[in-house]
Amino acid sequence: MSHVSNAAAAVAAIARTISDDQLANKTPCTQYDVRALINHLLFWGPSLAGAGRKESVPQPAAAESEVDLADGDWRGSLLALLDELTSSWAPPSAWEGETSMGSPQMLPASVMGDMIVGELAVHGWDLAVATGQRLELPGDLLAHLREAMLAGVAQGREMGLYGPEVAVPADAPTLDRILGLTGRDPAWT
Repeated sequence: MSHVSNAAAAVAAIARTISDDQLANKTPCTQYDVRALINHLLFWGPSLAGAGRKESVPQPAAAESEVDLADGDWRGSLLALLDELTSSWAPPSAWEGETSMGSPQMLPASVMGDMIVGELAVHGWDLAVATGQRLELPGDLLAHLREAMLAGVAQGREMGLYGPEVAVPADAPTLDRILGLTGRDPAWT
């Protein structure tokens, strides 16, 4: 299994057990409650899946905050999206060359793929802790993701993708160290 498929499977396991009455729960990602975070994943997901196929998938015309994709069968939509991400990033060719998220800015496909793994892992953790669950990710995925994040965390912070680093002990679990890099407190409740 690839890192994308492992991360997507972990998020799917979390999504299957989120109840509708938990959609208003706060998450560690301060600008999102559970519903808004699901909306965020559904909003950007098609563009991220398209990037794996080297296809330009335009984002919806409305801004993310103006659409509610977490309405109706949000769980079915999210599970289908996670399957699409898995299949679009499964071929080795998805990780080669350059790709984009529907914008003119091209990135190395391997950077985009690692960004997706990070997005799924970190937001999967956000959803898990907001709903009283535990995110389970393989050790090799976490080791790879930590190295990828260390390489791009300064740029990510400059782009506003991450908050200020949260100090985490050097001997903390790898996921906790990744969360600290993104500006999240692994002890958040």
